Amino acid sequence: MSTNDQPRLHTFEVAGNQAVGEGVYALTLRAPELARALRPGQFFEIDVPGDARHIVRLPFSFASTDPEAGTILVIVRVVGEGSERLCAMGVGENSTVIGPCGNGWCLDGATGPALIVSGGVGSAPIVAAASELAGLGIAFDAVVGVQSASLLWGTSELEALGAGKVVVSTDDGSAGYAGYAPAAAEELMNEKDYKLVLTCGPTIMMAGVAKLAAERGIACKASLERMMTCGFGACGTCNVALVGGGYASCCTQGPVFDAQEVVW
Repeated sequence: MSTNDQPRLHTFEVAGNQAVGEGVYALTLRAPELARALRPGQFFEIDVPGDARHIVRLPFSFASTDPEAGTILVIVRVVGEGSERLCAMGVGENSTVIGPCGNGWCLDGATGPALIVSGGVGSAPIVAAASELAGLGIAFDAVVGVQSASLLWGTSELEALGAGKVVVSTDDGSAGYAGYAPAAAEELMNEKDYKLVLTCGPTIMMAGVAKLAAERGIACKASLERMMTCGFGACGTCNVALVGGGYASCCTQGPVFDAQEVVW
């Protein structure tokens, strides 16, 4: 990471806010310097206005950036009062954000075909990963897992990026494959000789995907979900236990890890 890409404080303005699912919103944030600095898989920390008692910033990944327009697309699911206030922000409202933070999808030397597997709003960094794969000319398929069809986002974006196959899995069977994302991923792994797996979503889902990849000797990278409170490795709330012993800070050494290095 260059000096210019080190985390900095930026002001952002909401340029768009659209409901894309049940309690799921696509927020377009205008922050030109940050949009130019972000790399797929990195994250940033947003100061959500509206409650002076809330002194902790919230970490968010992103789906895409438009460096020319200076905008960042963030997919947010309302899960608490902080995300609820963020999703209630109107066009033209502003606050501050710290970023870019962490290390993203490092695909140096990667070969395909690749399989990308998301769960819930993990589809946002997975779409960013798909963009990286497309830019490298690596063919890929995708599994997009959600609890219910009402929460689905990302399939059209993945198709637009050139996904060969996009499989939707829903826990309740309301759309696509009836079952969990790892089971849908296993079916695809049995059909094709993948060389790389990228995954982001709930820990239990990623653990299942990582196990499938390990059994087949497929390289696997996982973007971990942790409460990255400070964003610079000081608070210890996002520690990740490592197979080799000790811990890593998700916010500074991740959020993307080699899945076989993580204690699931």
